Amino acid sequence: MNRLKSKDLIALESLDKAEIELILGQAASFKEVVLRPVKKVPALRGKTVLNLFFEPSTRTATSFQLAATRLSADFVDIRVGESSVKKGETLLDTVATFEAMNVSVLVIRSSHAGTALMAGRALKASVINAGDGMHEHPTQGLLDLFTIRERKGRIEGLKVAIVGDITHSRVARSDIWGLTKLGAKVCLCGPRTMLPQGIESLAPGMITVTEKLEEALEGADVVQMLRLQMERQARFLFPTTREYTRFYALNSDKIKLAKPDVLVMHPGPMNRGLEISSGVADGPLSAIREQVSNGVAVRMAVLYLLAGVEGAE
Repeated sequence: MNRLKSKDLIALESLDKAEIELILGQAASFKEVVLRPVKKVPALRGKTVLNLFFEPSTRTATSFQLAATRLSADFVDIRVGESSVKKGETLLDTVATFEAMNVSVLVIRSSHAGTALMAGRALKASVINAGDGMHEHPTQGLLDLFTIRERKGRIEGLKVAIVGDITHSRVARSDIWGLTKLGAKVCLCGPRTMLPQGIESLAPGMITVTEKLEEALEGADVVQMLRLQMERQARFLFPTTREYTRFYALNSDKIKLAKPDVLVMHPGPMNRGLEISSGVADGPLSAIREQVSNGVAVRMAVLYLLAGVEGAE
């Protein structure tokens, strides 16, 4: 296999193991490009990549822009506040406009689950989901997988603890699908109000759930801390931030419960001191900066596999 089965990347749920490994392998070759003095290849010369973000973004939006330009594609960034959507134009009419302009890839982020899927069905061009509501964030999941495999040498057989606001995290869902398909065991941890009922059914036998951080950290090879997403909560799901920090923040004492070589991750942006201490976030076990760096290589791989031409690298 040297291409993805679909023209779109909407969710890791819909990818099989071989497709995920294809993306990770391609990302490894593009990481070499990113580390060169001259960081460009002509793989997408003549193609146009368009970002359409209905939600604020720093890392994802910038990462896709860098990925597109390093592949020599033309890049367009649409600010929704300045677009015709604000004038009442429907999403389908907006994407039809992009179709008429011969856009090659549409990268879309929305607070509503299913937006990317709807756009993909309406467009002949490829669509990449950059986060849709509380559904998925597939390229974040892929860069997390890439970072783990790069640092640990494997994913199969690892214990990965995902800690925090599981209910509202699209990153957690993408990580769960990707990790379990590649053979990792996942332990989800958070307050009961942040643990979706029945989430173990996503991958029976591969997922455990606990409200106790100590239990999640025990024997963990990787710990993925999640941001508390206050903007998605209709009501507070914990008594106070102080209490949340007491029971669920990752600090220099609690991290000792995991394996000595545990890998610490966070998709960002971080609430320092609330969900993770600066000592851990900036410490020797942390791969948080690497996640950001790897995001460019992974998104280059996705763009290339969806819109590239054979032999262009």
